[in-house]
Amino acid sequence: MALERLAGLIAFARAGSLGSFSAAARSLSISPSAVSKSVQRLEQHFGVSLFTRTTRALTLTPEGRELHERALRLLQEAEEIEQVAMTVRAEPAGLLRIATSLPIAVHIIGPALPTFRRLYPKVSIDLRISDQVVDIIEHRIDVAIRIGDIADTQLMSRRLGPCQLCAFAAPDYLAARGTPLHPDDLEGHDIVNLRHQSSGQALRWPFQIGGRTIEIVPTAGIMADVSDAVVAIIAAGGGIGVTASFLAAPYVARGELVPVLADYAVTRHNITALWPVNRGANPAVRVFLDWLQEVFKAKAAGEGPIRAAPHGRGPGAKPGAAR
Repeated sequence: MALERLAGLIAFARAGSLGSFSAAARSLSISPSAVSKSVQRLEQHFGVSLFTRTTRALTLTPEGRELHERALRLLQEAEEIEQVAMTVRAEPAGLLRIATSLPIAVHIIGPALPTFRRLYPKVSIDLRISDQVVDIIEHRIDVAIRIGDIADTQLMSRRLGPCQLCAFAAPDYLAARGTPLHPDDLEGHDIVNLRHQSSGQALRWPFQIGGRTIEIVPTAGIMADVSDAVVAIIAAGGGIGVTASFLAAPYVARGELVPVLADYAVTRHNITALWPVNRGANPAVRVFLDWLQEVFKAKAAGEGPIRAAPHGRGPGAKPGAAR
């Protein structure tokens, strides 16, 4: 379509809505004669009269009414493009409602938020922390960060990084009870496990064995429904537990925990940011998503690879067998 006809359609749509060339000209910041000439050229091109003109009124003809609705949609689309362009170049500002689980809030996002605020002081953060999966649309959430498989395909998403699940234990516990060398060796050990708040089910422990992933649910002497509590119990010598490496990392750095069965640890690329489609153009949302990506990259780089604990043995470990 020629640019001249596109301009004519926009002038026609505005004139038809406002009922005069003068009003259309004011809204489009052009002269009334420019609107009139654009409409006339459009009429010549289509071979129909779009308006009935009198000295007192400008009225759409039957043909004009039929075309006006379509031209109006074109005008609305053009206005939306302009609004999006204005939003894109706008400075990030306003309130962001961020939903995430307690472990991610405490160990990853929370400590980094002051840096984000220094970068974007006009953006304020409302951090909603829950291990329950919240309805993003109903609760007007701008961005949610979740661990696990994402079932809602109506949302936009971005992978933030992997989540490595590994078994850990306190050095004193392993010195007293021995270090398991294979998942089968967990039998007879004290087990600390997580119970999911959303389902009430115990965490299934994944292990990579022989090129495939198996899952087990060992009998636990202690159960807790908060991941940080599980890690604290393990660090206090409560037994062996499986958790995300980013949760255990500070304890490992202080020597309070060591990885167990690290050769069988499972890495899953399932930490994901989600947001509603209509929030993607918001400058604050865009910069927050980019910042999140950098935070998770830095976190992954700082943790480094998980290293297995020394293969010490004690009364709780089974004799090593070929597998």
